[in-house]
Amino acid sequence: MLSKASSARFSHHKGSWFGGIRDAVDQLVRSSPSRFAILVFTALILLFTVLFSLPIASADRTITPLHDALFTAVSVICVTGLATVDMATHWSAFGNILVFIGVNVGGIGVLTLASIMGLVISRRIGLRTKLMAASDSNPSRIHAGPVNEGQAIRLGEVGSLLLTVAVSAFVIEVAVAALLFPRMLSAGIDAGQALWHSIYYAAMAFTNTGFNPNELGIGRFAEDFWFLGALMVGVFLGSLGFPVIYAFARGWRKRRVWSLHVKLTLVTTIALMFAGMVIYIILEFDNPKTFGSLDAGHTIFQSLFLSVMSRSGGFATIEISDLHGSSLLVTDMLMFIGGGSASTAGGIKVTTLAILFLAAFAEARGKAQMEAFGRRIPSDILRLSVSVVLWGATTVAVSTILILHISQAPLEHVLFDVISAFATCGLSTGLTGDLPPSGVYVLSATMFMGRVGTVTLAAALAASQSRQLFKRPEERPIVG
Repeated sequence: MLSKASSARFSHHKGSWFGGIRDAVDQLVRSSPSRFAILVFTALILLFTVLFSLPIASADRTITPLHDALFTAVSVICVTGLATVDMATHWSAFGNILVFIGVNVGGIGVLTLASIMGLVISRRIGLRTKLMAASDSNPSRIHAGPVNEGQAIRLGEVGSLLLTVAVSAFVIEVAVAALLFPRMLSAGIDAGQALWHSIYYAAMAFTNTGFNPNELGIGRFAEDFWFLGALMVGVFLGSLGFPVIYAFARGWRKRRVWSLHVKLTLVTTIALMFAGMVIYIILEFDNPKTFGSLDAGHTIFQSLFLSVMSRSGGFATIEISDLHGSSLLVTDMLMFIGGGSASTAGGIKVTTLAILFLAAFAEARGKAQMEAFGRRIPSDILRLSVSVVLWGATTVAVSTILILHISQAPLEHVLFDVISAFATCGLSTGLTGDLPPSGVYVLSATMFMGRVGTVTLAAALAASQSRQLFKRPEERPIVG
């Protein structure tokens, strides 16, 4: 047995070892919360890559090739929904459980996830942890520190935000699963399998992932309005973002006290949803491979379903490659926009699009400031929005060029799958499953860039933000 002195030295050494790790993490969080979040996300992807490579994770008990395991890990943690293997048949029960756990962990969000990891280490919510979680609900905090105008989530409410994240994810997934379960039973599916598939589909809907647990996918429910409607509800709520859900939780009837972020997110999301539906009706009503053989009611519903899923949901009742080229381009745009900030959806986010349009309207009307819902929007938000779009477009362009060179596939199919990867949507023309390993790695990097977020990545790469104390002479270049 160890003496008291030895036990004390051992305990002190153990405490110092843990304390050293905690201090190192604390130092990293202090220097760059977003960089710490990226490291956490990367570590999760590497962990799941190893787990997916294990023989126990595959149905035939063989080792999954590295590029397939890595791609699946990135797609799961980044809640994308793209796959290089048949998700319904390739993975074992253990592999499917990994997928389920991974999408729920990844759906929490990069910075919120890092905040929770920080809570596990420090066992308390400190100021720096609050700043990290707040930055997930308001990325401008990363860009320029705390801002003066009212935000969706204040620092004092971060503890409630983290609780809302966990509770809302659980409640919504359980509610969607409860809606799906009886429909699966009525379709003749075994009770045990129906329960698992209901829970699985609910998680995939809320996290905006779009994986299917069975070989037929949602094809057998393609005309079931109840089933598809439940999926749309889950996808819609997941794409709004936790700040919006938090505002609803505090009082959905108190619209007057909603923040500008909540109002912009709701208005832009609903406008895009119905605009996409109308455009799909116009473009696809005469396409016999998609909606051409449907009556008016089914055409409207299926167009609405495709519009909702195109912005990040990832489910589809039709073959995406059967869409007209014009519809593919519209879907590209919807996917690139994505959902709300701090949500399970990807893309450049609807508020980014709203800011760009507000800036254009202000310029057209000769106003120096952007305004919406009786509030003034500072110009640095416009610069941040432009940076997000430019960085996203650059990522998509580079990835498209590389995939085109590697696969020699048609441009419209390559562009579609690349945007789907960047926007973590999950819809595919079928190209992803046919890519060689080099193309799989490129698309994996594209998914990672899209999920981590352009703002977060830019903040992580910037070691510090310098403050300029002087102004140079002004000169206006010719634009347009």
